[in-house]
Amino acid sequence: MNPIALLATAGATGIDIPLWLTAPFALLLLLIAAMPLTPPRVKHLWDRYYMHTAVGLGLAVAAYYLCHASGETVLVTSKDYFSFISLIGSLFVVAGGIHIKVKGEATPLGNVVFLAIGALTANLIGTTGASMVLIRPFIRTNKVRISAYHIVFFIFIVSNCGGSLTPIGDPPLFLGYLRGVPFFWLIGHVFYQWLFTLGAILAAFYAFDRWAYHRVPRSVRAKIEEPDTWRFEGGVNVLLLLAIVGAVFLPNKFFVRELVMLGAAAASWRFTPKVVHVENHFSFGPIKEVAFLFAGIFLTMMPALGYIDRHGGEFGVQKPIEYYFASGGLSAVLDNAPTYATFLRLAEATALKARPADFPAQPKEEAEVVRGLIGHPTDRKLVLAVSLGAVFFGAMTYIGNGPNFMVKSIAESAGVKVPTFFGYIVKYSLPILLPILALSGFLFL
Repeated sequence: MNPIALLATAGATGIDIPLWLTAPFALLLLLIAAMPLTPPRVKHLWDRYYMHTAVGLGLAVAAYYLCHASGETVLVTSKDYFSFISLIGSLFVVAGGIHIKVKGEATPLGNVVFLAIGALTANLIGTTGASMVLIRPFIRTNKVRISAYHIVFFIFIVSNCGGSLTPIGDPPLFLGYLRGVPFFWLIGHVFYQWLFTLGAILAAFYAFDRWAYHRVPRSVRAKIEEPDTWRFEGGVNVLLLLAIVGAVFLPNKFFVRELVMLGAAAASWRFTPKVVHVENHFSFGPIKEVAFLFAGIFLTMMPALGYIDRHGGEFGVQKPIEYYFASGGLSAVLDNAPTYATFLRLAEATALKARPADFPAQPKEEAEVVRGLIGHPTDRKLVLAVSLGAVFFGAMTYIGNGPNFMVKSIAESAGVKVPTFFGYIVKYSLPILLPILALSGFLFL
């Protein structure tokens, strides 16, 4: 039976992974959230052994799969992780060779403009690329009054919600493109919802920033209002950045894409003047933390994704708004790319079962099913709901999307006090972001 035909019976076949196997994933998330809040001695142990813990939990789950379930799942997950870390790592290195010198400080309006430009840029070079290029200058332009909320809203806007218009913007959308969603289809269907959501988040940020700005002493505020001057260094890395973005569209065979990305990173490290790395305070600490933690996350979340893939049809998710919150809620704690793929499969299976006459009798490629979905006036909203849910809600936690944790690590290395895992959720995501995303969903879906 071809893979597309299997969509019609999703959850009816395959290996049923026991639910208890999701415990290592839950434990890893709990450790990531709780360890920064522990006494210094305990936190020091976590800082020293987090990589052993994350990888150890991941290997335990992988061993179960290899012995009792499907070794192919481990292989596919390992390939996905390699692609993920190749993209994240190469962008980190290349962006670390770009230095935007800023003299002067940003006003609230200036910050809004900066973040809006970042949101647009995310659709051209991806949320990861935009985040890595812009986070350091954003911190520098606010150096006199940088605060936790600056980093949080940067993650909301540049690292997530901004990149919702094109397949380049965020990995889930690129998966949709590979599965048959036309390149410019999203921008024609989500632009107004994107504009509303970004506008609401920027308005919330402006309220925060203006209130904080007026608490700055007048003498300092007068200095902030002096004209800014900008200077750009590391021009060769712009070409390397474009090479990485272009590599995304290379064939997914023999790791060609990943080799091009890693080659660009090696070239950046070789040809970037050392003074640029010094001025950027560049180190491999942030990417090391992301690499080990996400190795554990990718492996331990296999049972959770497998359970959703097999039993998702039992969740009673049918309406677009339900797909939006379901895919979004899981994207907040699982990597949003595989979550997108899982719910897109669920939408395909539901449509095939409900309207078999609208699809080819024996579709040979998933693209044929996807074209059937986006061509139907109701089912196309399912694709939109899954797309926006995966991208928007990736901002709800530090682990919802790859750039989030990277931005957090870079900010910490720059001396910025960022919220803890729970603090991020309780102080910002739940009271500010969630109501905006919920209103956006109910208005447009």
